Amino acid sequence: MRTARLRTVHPVLWAGWAALAAGAVLCVLGWYGVSGELYAERQLPYLASCTVPGAALIVAGAVLLTHGRSALAAARVEELYGLLVAAEPAGSEESGTAADAPLAVSGDLLMVPGGTLWHRADCPLVAGKPESIPVDAKLLAGGGLGPCPICEPVEETD
Repeated sequence: MRTARLRTVHPVLWAGWAALAAGAVLCVLGWYGVSGELYAERQLPYLASCTVPGAALIVAGAVLLTHGRSALAAARVEELYGLLVAAEPAGSEESGTAADAPLAVSGDLLMVPGGTLWHRADCPLVAGKPESIPVDAKLLAGGGLGPCPICEPVEETD
């Protein structure tokens, strides 16, 4: 599913590349013309007619490419947001009960090696990960781990 904005970005990118190429050609022509002239007064027409406009085209091409790429990124973010909004569960709009229900309810605490958070066993961040290990009381008391903001586990006191 491509949006209309994604299709309009490509001409901006093509125009940027064309301006860069035309600017490079003009700069080369200006340099070639200047290099063949001995006197400065004969070099000025090449500078005025080729090199300066060529440099301006290079700058304009760089601006167009930057704008085109940022517009392309913005269009992709909008498209992904549209997909995310379209994928919302149907029951969340009715009474708000699905939003109020906890995401995870398991009492077992797990962590991923090298991680900084502890999770409930059915938290979507660790569920199904074979490398997750149980959290013991020493790790919790050490303060090196914090609670997951998604499943909001409660620290067990044994």
